[in-house]
Amino acid sequence: MAYDDEAMRGRLGAVVLMVAALAPAPPAAAEITLPPGFSVKTYVTGEGFESGGASGAAGFPTTTTAAFDHAGALYLARTGRRYAGGEIEDLWPIYRVPPGGARMTAATEPRFLYGPPLWSPQISAVRGGRDLFVTTFDRDRSVGVLYRLTDGRAQIVAGGTPAPGLPPQLGQPEGVAGDGAGNLYVADRLRNVVVKLGASGRVLDPRYAVVTRPRLLAMDDTDRLWIGSDAANEAPWQRGPGEMWKVSPQGAPTLVLTGPMPSGMTFGPGGRLFVADRQAAKIFYVTPEGAAVDFATFTDNDAPRTLCFAPTTPETRRAGVAGDLFVVAIRRGVFRLNEVLRITGPFEELRAR
Repeated sequence: MAYDDEAMRGRLGAVVLMVAALAPAPPAAAEITLPPGFSVKTYVTGEGFESGGASGAAGFPTTTTAAFDHAGALYLARTGRRYAGGEIEDLWPIYRVPPGGARMTAATEPRFLYGPPLWSPQISAVRGGRDLFVTTFDRDRSVGVLYRLTDGRAQIVAGGTPAPGLPPQLGQPEGVAGDGAGNLYVADRLRNVVVKLGASGRVLDPRYAVVTRPRLLAMDDTDRLWIGSDAANEAPWQRGPGEMWKVSPQGAPTLVLTGPMPSGMTFGPGGRLFVADRQAAKIFYVTPEGAAVDFATFTDNDAPRTLCFAPTTPETRRAGVAGDLFVVAIRRGVFRLNEVLRITGPFEELRAR
């Protein structure tokens, strides 16, 4: 049985699922509304971390990007001072969560730290999780770096401190995507461009796409690049409208949606682009015609911060996570702590008429 978009709009409220925790949940658990056939459980949580005064709050320190590798490990990156000035700790390693999920504590947190500490890191996966990339940003110098993360080592691909007299290759790199030819695309939010790189990191086109404050990138199966931008918003938490763009393989951009402020986006089974909209407390997907269809809604001050699908590989099938959607969520309005939710169901059956 397949779901069409109109039916999804009408039936979205038909099933309300309680988020199942790894341990007894605190009172008044929030609800997530999903289409029929889908279910949700907590995959990563934590306890004992600084919550900003919220008594009994569960979760691990806040993270805004997430990615899976081909073996089924989940990577989570903390943001630091990317979008705000002041005295904020922004030198962090990446979290690596093995298949099966985790409950972190302050004492066990070091077990999950992966790679060297990096400035305001953002994590991205390309080619089915076989390549992991991290972008970093030194806010004070407006210099960014693109790293490839391999076996816990960060190897520079592009960017960094330029030679005397030359401008930096990257100002504020954010999301990363890759095409079928091995090229890489990096959103440079500071410069309002998407930069196209060769597989070795050589700049092929410093202005492949010109979009105001691009932040999120995703590549579909036909090598069309999708861009989520903050548009006129100086910071992602501001409430002005955002934009979503689609760029053809020839570099021609088309504005698809205006209004949603995407906080995360990823392609899932069946070629659907799923988008987290933190401000609207929902997840939606985009049809080939450019329509936004609500998929999940959150209540009780819960909201999606970002999301990613586990790729379908022999390793992820053995781990039991292949093709599932993982959502980094704010719980009960506690922004300093997050949990990861796992949503399972018939994603491949979501289709347009």
